[in-house]
Amino acid sequence: MSHPVSSLSSPCPTSLMASSGDPYWLEAIKHQGTSAFNPNPSSYQVFRNVKDFGAKGDGVTDDTVAINTAMSSGGRCGGGTCESSTVTPAIVYFPEGTYLVSSAINMYYYTQMIGNPKNPPTLLASSSFSGFAVIDADPYIPNGYGAQWYTNQNNFLRSVRNLIIDLRQIPASSKAIGLHWQVAQATSLINVLVEMTTAPGNDHQGKSRQQTLSDFELRIQVSLWKTEGKYGMQVGNQQFTIRNLTVNNANIAVFGIWNWGFTFQGVTISDCQVGFDLTTGGTTPSTQTVGSEAIIDAVVTNTPIFIRTSTASHGKLGGSLVLNNIKLNNVPIAVGVSGGATVLAGGTTTIASWGQGNVFSGTSGTATFTQGNIIAANKPSSLLDSSGRVFGKSHPQYINYSVDQFISMKSQGAKGDGRTDDTAAIQNVLNQYAGRKIIFFDAGTYYVTNTISIPAGAQIVGEAWSVILGGGSVFQDQNNPKVVVQAGAAGSIGVMEISDMIFSTMGPAPGAIVLEWNVHEPPGQQGATGLWDTHIRLGGAAGTNMQIAQCPSGSQNTNCQAAFLCMHLTSGSSGYFEGTWVWTADHDLDASDSPQTSVFTGRGILSESAGPVWLIGTASEHAALYQYNLTNAQNHWIGFAQTETPYYQPVPAAPAPFNIVSAYFDPIFFTNSGMAWGMWVQNSQNIILFGAGFYSFFQNYSQRCLNTGNCQSQVFNIDSGSTITVYSLSTIGTTYQLSVSGNGVVNKNSNPNGFQETLTTWSR
Repeated sequence: MSHPVSSLSSPCPTSLMASSGDPYWLEAIKHQGTSAFNPNPSSYQVFRNVKDFGAKGDGVTDDTVAINTAMSSGGRCGGGTCESSTVTPAIVYFPEGTYLVSSAINMYYYTQMIGNPKNPPTLLASSSFSGFAVIDADPYIPNGYGAQWYTNQNNFLRSVRNLIIDLRQIPASSKAIGLHWQVAQATSLINVLVEMTTAPGNDHQGKSRQQTLSDFELRIQVSLWKTEGKYGMQVGNQQFTIRNLTVNNANIAVFGIWNWGFTFQGVTISDCQVGFDLTTGGTTPSTQTVGSEAIIDAVVTNTPIFIRTSTASHGKLGGSLVLNNIKLNNVPIAVGVSGGATVLAGGTTTIASWGQGNVFSGTSGTATFTQGNIIAANKPSSLLDSSGRVFGKSHPQYINYSVDQFISMKSQGAKGDGRTDDTAAIQNVLNQYAGRKIIFFDAGTYYVTNTISIPAGAQIVGEAWSVILGGGSVFQDQNNPKVVVQAGAAGSIGVMEISDMIFSTMGPAPGAIVLEWNVHEPPGQQGATGLWDTHIRLGGAAGTNMQIAQCPSGSQNTNCQAAFLCMHLTSGSSGYFEGTWVWTADHDLDASDSPQTSVFTGRGILSESAGPVWLIGTASEHAALYQYNLTNAQNHWIGFAQTETPYYQPVPAAPAPFNIVSAYFDPIFFTNSGMAWGMWVQNSQNIILFGAGFYSFFQNYSQRCLNTGNCQSQVFNIDSGSTITVYSLSTIGTTYQLSVSGNGVVNKNSNPNGFQETLTTWSR
């Protein structure tokens, strides 16, 4: 069939490209963004240039107070007295310069710290610096007995971009940390450079994360991270994704304390002593260590040891390790044990596909403990770049674009006040400017009552996660679902870049398909369609009409039905999705103490796409039927996928309060005890799952089921006709980690690995 084609190339004519001396467009554009549901929306300031608050950026003046004032002014959520808020978003912007700081920059909730990417500014720690880290995303409360500002697993909506953190003035004998990045979903680090001393015996660290198991979960998409010092990264986390990590001249590039699952995609390590130093050996929650480490597309040079574990691995001891496409240059030991044997010799060589841990295949539930070559998944060429690595594309920042090439949604008549119907205003701007201008959604909440159709060719940028909020009678009928945001007409080909947006609904909206993705990348423009730092958030926030007052936990209010389907990748689409979080609220972000809620969404992410599709650091949580459904899908790269089963189930049991709809390829529930699927795969080919965490923590809001680990019977089902290769799968609270055609295959008892259970690989 023929496809409509729209604006296949950049919309920016050469005459409008910014010159090297022009300010970055985000600094120069008119700032009229608002927070629609803030108590004082007309006076609350979303965009904050630190120089407007007195910062000099001259490398001499102490700018700490000015920066922290820019961060905190306007009654923002922080200081240990506020756990979360969606009504105080902010961009804290740093023009070019060197900003001397003598204590921590404490990062408030719902903040984007953005430096000028044309000339990234520096945060220079003074020689007398005092504080836990230069940027602290979850500060400790003084004399708080370990208490912190935020509940770590709920510490959402953070981004740091285009900043250099320079620790070199701090004495080498002092502990110096660039970032304390203790965060949860909807968070990212992009183009961050940490500079540390290379003095012998130094105690400098690029990033630190030290906490107990139950306190947090982490996910990061990193476009660039370079560092020198004692540790490049010191990390402990539930699940985490890093794409593009560079560490030079560190003693230990990555020091892993513990995790449930970690996927590294694109790693460059040179002139270190150890690449990855992993604490291993724990098999119970009280002895949690590094559970799963999956590394792909790494180049390691002049480093004596690539991987070092603290204990030898045998059978159920030692965690899971997967290595894929690892190029070693003068690395004598590829994998070794601290003070013990060399498990895998190195040298100058390439490791194609190697694993350590329990391997499964087909319908056999018998584990084969392996320290050696493992199955190498077929990687379709459409998923790879010209060098043979898995393709990656950084968050678009439009560095070379003139401010004249942007069109403001509010300047064109949209209100973004969360109440005015902006449907017509938004559609008019999209129809007129898609493919001609970059469309800027000034900060705000844009209420729409009918489908917003985004033409192929559009490039859309939000400001501090601008919200499109669908509501009204059109989205009321689950028997006749309607799309809120349509990305491209069916069969369309063209550029589609959407960044820094949130798509949501105002309840009730049981017939809402929140995002329908139809557009396909043009030939020769790999990754030209996608989402970056863009999320679907349903309920639990101001303006949704689905908060604690309407939807307390345990209630079954029909007005708390938030959506029919969150995200649908149709058969003709392709897409690159980095850091996309699809969340049906389990608690109220704007209520004191974050009380639990009962909000109902039918389905998470449905993909029928023939690809290519990249899902990098994505999560889908709390939908009634499934979190991921791959049906008739092809050519998907999934680099750590995380799910949670709804806390209310089985009261009501899946699929209630929704119906099974065969037209949307809804799953069968077999003996799944009325609980949602984490991932359902049917009739799909060339799927690579490189890291996953499928979790079930509750039954009807009770966690007693965790005592036995049997909160639900099955969570991940693959039909007999699909070809999928699974690496580094961790589960919690489910009897069977993996099922084939409805029959449980891999029992959790085979793979104890701390709080979670982990298998190293499964293949057909």
